[in-house]
Amino acid sequence: MSEPFSVPVTVRGYETDVQGHLNQAVYLNYAEHARWSLLQTAGISQRDLIATGVGPVALETTIGFRRELLAGDEAVVSCVFEWGEGKTFRIRQTVRKADGTVAAEITAVGGLLDLTARRLVTAPRERFRDLAKDPALLGL
Repeated sequence: MSEPFSVPVTVRGYETDVQGHLNQAVYLNYAEHARWSLLQTAGISQRDLIATGVGPVALETTIGFRRELLAGDEAVVSCVFEWGEGKTFRIRQTVRKADGTVAAEITAVGGLLDLTARRLVTAPRERFRDLAKDPALLGL
């Protein structure tokens, strides 16, 4: 299996809490950054999604914090889409410190919202495949 898509991040001082740890909410920002970076690299922009009348939605997110990240730490956030047959899909992400230590594991359940009907699209896998210039990056 090839390496999952990933993006580098550097923890900035203003992202930390009073203990000096990366603030819990910032992990979600890092995860979102990696997801959009993957979609863009696969050839899907926010503009493309809106033009076709759909938008991704987060339905559930779980974060397991494993090791602390501090201001100045370099990390890499990976992103892998997992497709099922229904209206939802999973996104598995890992935040790793520069030495490879897992700092956090993030699992999200998402869907693709029809912006007119305000309902989840029945087959998000096929919609993403049709939009992507490089669907293999999305596991399609």
